[in-house]
Amino acid sequence: MATAKQNFYKWHRVLGLIALIPVIGWTLSGLSHPFMSNWFRPTIAQESFKPLPQSQIKPALSIRQVLDKNNIRQFRNFGLIAFEGQGYYQVMTPDSAVNYYAANTGELFKNGDQTYAKFLARYFTQDSTSSIKGITLQKNFDAHYQPINHLLPVWKISFDRPDGMDVYIETTQSRMGTFNNNTRKAMLVFFEQLHTWQFLAAIGGEQFRVVVLLIVVGLMFFSLLSGLVIYGLFWKKFKTATENRKQAGRADKRFTHRFHRQLGLIVSFVMFTFTVSGAFHLYVKLHNGGSEEKVYSQLISTNELTASNLQLPLADSVILRSGIVKFDGKSYYQLTSGKKEVQYFDVQNGQELNGGDELYAAFLSNFYHSGAKPTAKPAITQIRQFDHEYGFINKRLPVQKVAYPNGDNWYIETSTSALATKVAGIDRAEGLSFIFLHKYFGMSWAGKNVRDVVSMLAALGVLVVSLFGFAAFLKNKL
Repeated sequence: MATAKQNFYKWHRVLGLIALIPVIGWTLSGLSHPFMSNWFRPTIAQESFKPLPQSQIKPALSIRQVLDKNNIRQFRNFGLIAFEGQGYYQVMTPDSAVNYYAANTGELFKNGDQTYAKFLARYFTQDSTSSIKGITLQKNFDAHYQPINHLLPVWKISFDRPDGMDVYIETTQSRMGTFNNNTRKAMLVFFEQLHTWQFLAAIGGEQFRVVVLLIVVGLMFFSLLSGLVIYGLFWKKFKTATENRKQAGRADKRFTHRFHRQLGLIVSFVMFTFTVSGAFHLYVKLHNGGSEEKVYSQLISTNELTASNLQLPLADSVILRSGIVKFDGKSYYQLTSGKKEVQYFDVQNGQELNGGDELYAAFLSNFYHSGAKPTAKPAITQIRQFDHEYGFINKRLPVQKVAYPNGDNWYIETSTSALATKVAGIDRAEGLSFIFLHKYFGMSWAGKNVRDVVSMLAALGVLVVSLFGFAAFLKNKL
C-alpha cells in the first residue's frame, strides 16, 4: 500500500507540474478580466444612435425612382438615412457593397459608406475635432475585435488621439460594434493569448486549439482529484507529523507543503467549478465546430417595386427604418417604427401583411435549422430588452424569439435576417454552467463589483495553491 501511495503522490506532482504554466496563464488573465470589462473599461459619450423619422428626412424620390435613375436592376436591400443635413438611400448591391444616393436627386455620393461611418464614429465619441488616422472595412474578427462582438462587416475608425480610440461601426444598422482605447487593446491581446490561447489556432487551426485546451483542462482536473485523494490517504500521517513537531518544539521546515495542502483543500471546490465548466465549454465548442454558419441572402428585382415606398399606409412621422425582405416567393417593404414595431407591406400593391414580422421570423428560423425541419408550431414573441437567456453579449435588438415546444429557442433579428443566437439542448446547459460556475453570475445579486472581486479571489486562490505546490516541489529537490 505504501508503494501505491507513493506512486499516486508522484503522479500528482507530475500532473501539477504539467498544469503549472497553463494555470498561471489562466489565473493571471482571469484576474485581468474584471479590469478589462469593468473597472478599466473605456467610456464613450453615446452608445446608441436614434435615426430621424422619414417625415424629417423628406425624400423627394422613391427607392424605385433612385434605382431606375442609376440603372440598378437588382439589389439586396436598402435603407433611408440622414446625416449632415441630407437624406440618402443606402443601397446594398448584389456584391454586398453599400452605395449612397441622394434621396432628393438620386445622385451617387462617392465614398458614402466611409463618410457615414466617420459621421457615426464622431457621433458616438462626440469628438468633432480629432483627426481620423485610419479607416478600414473589417470583414473578420481579430484580437481587438473579437467574435463576442458578433457584427460583421464593420468599419474600424481610428482616431488620432492620445488614448488611441478605435470605434467599430455597422453602417447598415447605424450602430456601434464596440470601442477600444490603448489600455483595452493591450488587455484584449493579453487575455486572448493567455486565456483562450489563440496562438494555437494560428499554429494548427481552431480544432487543434480546442483539443489541446481540453487535454490541459483534463490534466488539471486529474491533478485536483489526485490531490484530494492524497489528502485523504495521508491526512493521519500529516496530522501525526504536525503534532510530533509541535511537541518537540521543532521549526516548521515544510510549511510550503502544509500551506499547499491546506489552501488546496479550501480552493478545491473553486478549481472543480473552473475545470468542469471550462471542459464543458470546450467540449460543446468542439461538438459545434464542424457546423457551418448559414447566412440568409436575398436578391430583389427593381421591377418588383410597383408600389412606392413613400406612399404606404403608415405615417412618415413614425417610420424610423426602412428596408426590404423576400420570403415565401414575395417581397415586402419592412418598416420599423419608433416603438420598435416592424410592419410589412407588399412591394407590388402596398397592402400590409398581418403578423409579417412573426411570419418572417418563423421563415428564417426554418431556414437556419440544419437537417430535419421542425414540424411543431412555435410561439413567437418580440424581445426588446436583454434578459437572463438572451443577454447583452448577443448585441442585437429587437429580435423575435421563436420558441419550439421541445424547449429550443431561436432568436432572429429580422431587420438583418440574421440568427442572433439559438438556445437549445446542450448549448443551454453549457451556457448556464459557464456563467454560473466559471463567471460567477450567481453573485450578480450583490452587484457587478462584488461579483468581480469574488471571481478574482477565486482565481487568486488557485494561483497561490499552484505556486505553493511548485515551491514544495523545488524544496524537495534541494
